[in-house]
Amino acid sequence: MRIDYKLQDKFDLWLFVPAILLIAIGLVAIYSSTINHPEVHNNFQRQLTWGIISLIIFFITYSLPTNSFKFLGVPAYFISILLLLVVLVVGRKVSGARSWLYFGGIGFQPSEFAKIATILAISSFLSRTNSNIESIKDIGIALVIGFLPVGLILLEPDMGTSLTFMSLILILLFWKGISLFGLFVVLSPGLVAISSLFGTYYFIASLILVLGALLVFQKDIITSGSIVALNLGAGFFTEIVFRALSLHQQKRIQSFIDPSADPLGAGYNAIQAKVAIGSGGLFGKGFLAGNQTQLQFIPEQWTDFIFCVIGEEFGFIGSIVVLALFMSVILRILKIATSAKDEFLSLVSIGILAIYFVHLVINIGMVVGIMPIIGIPLPFVSYGGSSLVVNMFLLGIIANIYRTRKNYT
Repeated sequence: MRIDYKLQDKFDLWLFVPAILLIAIGLVAIYSSTINHPEVHNNFQRQLTWGIISLIIFFITYSLPTNSFKFLGVPAYFISILLLLVVLVVGRKVSGARSWLYFGGIGFQPSEFAKIATILAISSFLSRTNSNIESIKDIGIALVIGFLPVGLILLEPDMGTSLTFMSLILILLFWKGISLFGLFVVLSPGLVAISSLFGTYYFIASLILVLGALLVFQKDIITSGSIVALNLGAGFFTEIVFRALSLHQQKRIQSFIDPSADPLGAGYNAIQAKVAIGSGGLFGKGFLAGNQTQLQFIPEQWTDFIFCVIGEEFGFIGSIVVLALFMSVILRILKIATSAKDEFLSLVSIGILAIYFVHLVINIGMVVGIMPIIGIPLPFVSYGGSSLVVNMFLLGIIANIYRTRKNYT
């Protein structure tokens, strides 16, 4: 019993075991979705190899001195920016986005590395001794740190990863303690921009809501006018950004607004995904027995639509098990972030939680048709070596913080 207690005191099994189970479930789903696909039938072996590599990286990260993450933040951030610039010039295009770099036949996405670096950089800036979250200057600098990689990633273009970064920035500012008004200033332009995609009436309605909120906050005329101008600009700028996206990304957004408008084109995946999950019923059709999966109705189902395999072949019960495992990981990270006395470590923890949570919400939302199809993998489960390695590296940071938590009380 004493050995078990010492193990749990230094190593959080409630964090590690659910993640390993998610990787195992992902391997099963990848095997099922690729076994009858001759071009990618070896994806299972590749993912298994990356799973072993990611475990090694997890334990290396777990063993590092906890202070090293703070020192690595700024250098890692500038390296990530450099890599994002390089990929725009010499990167390989995959699915319409120039987002991959290859070295010796091994490919990786710099945007994945940038997630780690941006979390560390923003957390380091917000946790400095003289930081003031109510200062326009500090908020502005934090936004610049976060939105610089967002701008470069949009140039690839990769809308899905960009949304992940935007959500990360907002959640870190909220955790730091930004006021309700400050959060409104940061969030309102995004909400107006999204509303403008649905048409003029939605755009006008969102502006009316912004005006109503300003009346509640009772700010001076100059501040209120500036915020209205910012929101107007966001709405009109959305049209420019939308036109800058690749054609297939535009179609994906349009199919989210109305999937039936192009049921055999951009809306095809969304419709087939809902069919796959809905046909699974309570217990599913059984391993290797899903019609949508085995007959390959959904292209590249082993990546962004891996949850369809689980829903169809293992049913509602299997889907709930996966969601429960994710919630176990997320709630455990939240507990660690809440209990951490060091502000930098607390911010890093909540930043990692944000990455997992946003990926989970968007990916599941895509599958069930309540979010646009923007190419977001399901952490630990979807096929992809760089994604799995980064997710396990992030988990290793959390495990490291747990291991040394008593040193920062």
